[in-house]
Amino acid sequence: MAADLPVPTYTNLNEAYPDLVTAAREAARFNDLAIEYTKRFGHPPTHIARAPGRVNLIGEHVDYALFGVLPTAVERDVLIACGKRPEGQIGTGEVRAENLDTKYTPQTFRPDPSNGTWHLPIDKSQLRWESYIKAGYYGVLNQFFDPFQTEGALQPTPVDLLFTGTVPAGSGLSSSAAMVVASTLAFLAVNDKLHKDGQGTRKGELVEMAVENEKRVGVNSGGMDQAASVISLPTSALYISFFPVLHAESILLPITRTVPRAVFVCANSLVVSDKVVGAKTRYNLRVVEVLVAARILARLLSLSFISGAPASKPTLREVLGAYINARIHIPGSEVLETNEVRGQASPALSVEQLEDGLGRLLGECEVLRASKLVGRVGGEEGLTMEEMVEASGLSKEIIIPHPLHSQSVEATHFQLYKRAKHVFSEALRVLQFRKLCLSVSGSSEEGDLPESTLKDLGALMDASQESCSELFECSCPELNRLTTIAREAGAYGSRLTGAGWGGCTVSLVAENDVEGFISRVKAAYPPYRDLEGERLSEVIFATKPSGGAFGTAIS
Repeated sequence: MAADLPVPTYTNLNEAYPDLVTAAREAARFNDLAIEYTKRFGHPPTHIARAPGRVNLIGEHVDYALFGVLPTAVERDVLIACGKRPEGQIGTGEVRAENLDTKYTPQTFRPDPSNGTWHLPIDKSQLRWESYIKAGYYGVLNQFFDPFQTEGALQPTPVDLLFTGTVPAGSGLSSSAAMVVASTLAFLAVNDKLHKDGQGTRKGELVEMAVENEKRVGVNSGGMDQAASVISLPTSALYISFFPVLHAESILLPITRTVPRAVFVCANSLVVSDKVVGAKTRYNLRVVEVLVAARILARLLSLSFISGAPASKPTLREVLGAYINARIHIPGSEVLETNEVRGQASPALSVEQLEDGLGRLLGECEVLRASKLVGRVGGEEGLTMEEMVEASGLSKEIIIPHPLHSQSVEATHFQLYKRAKHVFSEALRVLQFRKLCLSVSGSSEEGDLPESTLKDLGALMDASQESCSELFECSCPELNRLTTIAREAGAYGSRLTGAGWGGCTVSLVAENDVEGFISRVKAAYPPYRDLEGERLSEVIFATKPSGGAFGTAIS
């Protein structure tokens, strides 16, 4: 499995990139960064860590419900040159961090070991670039270094870091995950922790560290962004599933075999989308709504694990598994999928069984409508906190526990029906997208694939955008307008990508029409009309699937 492979460390970039042209272009970036690092800090870097951004092709806001997603890494990335501070310079574990982008001011900070744990203050109330560096540092400190300062115990080395990146911040291409992954990787490398006992750090281990690290910034991530940034392979998407354990399956995208060939075009709406800043009314609120919808649905369907665990908060994926087990006979199933969190087992579900179960539950989730739950006729479809507490059988303190405490979620009504319907329908679209890719890429016939393959993929992307806008309400007027313009400009399909509420769209576009497509979008989308050259290419650009994170050792 891809997650079991070690995180690669290269000494030659020809090994890291799929073709010599790309390798030569990136070698110039790496070399320029190393030269600038030496100028600023007075000593050369020992490593450069690279982590790409990602574009989610389909599967929005379903990862924290433990349903599968289909992202791919993009060619744009974050690079961090790093090196140990020369001996004699004070500051155990002290970090000096600078950025080639002058809008990010230099930072110096040092971890504080006290009361048996490491402390690095992170201000969650505002977006600060060093917060992501500290988040990456935390995981390495907690896993490898003794906060009790025991005599003879290894201590973190003083580190100098120099950042650069091409992933637009707040664009929905997961610049935050790229920053945290790259930072975690850099601290592992510079502290000689990438390899232990002759074994390299596994990609899955880096994903798990990065997920926990990003939570320290105030975002409760499901793991999709980090997995895509770490595990992705060129020319492929990742089908990432989270239940019963994290699993990543490389799915070859058919876009290199179709006539015409196709690429993905990312277009920034120029509406900044930051998970941390809008968490209370957006991202974290949706996490609460999805979890409570699962709890109430399980209760209404009389699923056994709810009656046996009165404070249980299952995910919608767990509800699906229990529903299929209770309602649908699976003959001859001897393999069990075990929920490691709850210690339960249920018959292992095939993709076909998941598809069938999702179709059935889409009808069942009608019971979550306010008219069904509380008898409200017309008007507001959501539930108040008091109505939600009564319907779920949970206290307010259990519904919104730490870290999603009451001060981090703001809502007068919770839209449980809409959120559940989106999650189930979006999870089904992911499986359909995956099936289509596998059916054509696995074909024994050689030669080109018809354009209808692109139209079918695009139709699923369009349906996803409609659901994100109408049911999950994570789109915005600019994203709706930009996806509409993209379709009118010739895209096979277009949808928002990332958390939403701003950020980027992703469109499937014929490779031979990219220049014309971008020109038509520029003319129709008002914020682009005065942009030319590099300024335009920063906000709308074509990308092919990229490989995941890696480190380079500099001799």
